[in-house]
Amino acid sequence: MLTITCVMGIIVGQILNTRENSLLSMPAILILIPSLVKIGGDTGSMLGARLSSAFHMGLGDRIYRNPVVHNSVIAAAIVGFVSSIFVSMLVFLASKLMGFGMPFITLLGISLIAVVIELTVVYSATVAISFASHRFGMDPDDTVIPFIASLGDLVGVIGIFIALNLLNIL
Repeated sequence: MLTITCVMGIIVGQILNTRENSLLSMPAILILIPSLVKIGGDTGSMLGARLSSAFHMGLGDRIYRNPVVHNSVIAAAIVGFVSSIFVSMLVFLASKLMGFGMPFITLLGISLIAVVIELTVVYSATVAISFASHRFGMDPDDTVIPFIASLGDLVGVIGIFIALNLLNIL
């Protein structure tokens, strides 16, 4: 698991490195990237921990129509979207104070598009890995959290670049 997460971290670094010049021309995006990328990994890890606890209590063996899974995904999604909006506001204020502001609607659009992509991929992977780990006798806490934190970084960075391209900013 450690090797996989290290490779994912290297890939994220290389993606950012290839776009270095365009990112340096948009300081507000540079402020946005670390916070936004962590939302998926952190809320995905939170979801993984909730699912793991449910397995340890014997509450979840089926993915479909399982209220534990359903409620956990909804709770994590609420936290992710509220965090995304809050991060957009803070980045807008910080960039205005530093004199290189970007319109709030643009920052919010980038943030929401990236978070939708990130949360969809990360939450799907979290649920799948949690159930697979439990089914094969591994502790989901040991497998889900490190993998999902790295996956959140990777998908978050890709999601930000997709959002920038969709909004014709990059």
